[in-house]
Amino acid sequence: MNDDSLILYYAPRTRASGVLTLLEELDVPYELRALNFHLGEQRTPEYLAVNPLGKVPGIVHNGALVTELGAIFIYLADAFPQKGLAPPIGDALRGPYLRWLVIYGSAFEPAVVDRSMDRAPAPARTSPYGDFDGVMALINAQLTQGPYLFGERFTAADILWGTALRWTVGFGLVPDNVQISAYVERVTTRPCFARVAQTDAELLKIHEAAAKATGG
Repeated sequence: MNDDSLILYYAPRTRASGVLTLLEELDVPYELRALNFHLGEQRTPEYLAVNPLGKVPGIVHNGALVTELGAIFIYLADAFPQKGLAPPIGDALRGPYLRWLVIYGSAFEPAVVDRSMDRAPAPARTSPYGDFDGVMALINAQLTQGPYLFGERFTAADILWGTALRWTVGFGLVPDNVQISAYVERVTTRPCFARVAQTDAELLKIHEAAAKATGG
């Protein structure tokens, strides 16, 4: 591949779907390297050399490796500024934008995981997120700025949160309301989401057939 190469390590219907959606929205060329989770390909020595935690997504851009969902969103939206999905440094929205990209992994996910496993959060002085209701109140308050997280301005953060809220509401992990439903509908009806859904459906068929053929 040339010096502008971009590789996405991927598995369908995982957190990596958000990164693929972002790449489709950015309309930049990339190579998709799909891992078959049914066969445990995320735990092979080859992939553990990319990410020792055995997680997706991971990207390699011009030889630079980036893992962790929030970091990848920040990196890609800055690396390809032509779509204007990231407020640049100096823009008044830069700080709030970064904050909402990081809140996803630092507060929202831990809160949802604890809730789904019926676990109480850590004591307030050590909890990374406080409490679940507080996190949801923060999200709902931000959505009142609509139609997007930052009013009329659509950013990469909306792709992250639109994906996350659609998934968590769909599985009953997050309580639905009119505001969240409208936001998810507004964001996920963009064409990039439909393209990723088609890619995921095709990959799942291939991966399930491969697993069945090997007895996996």
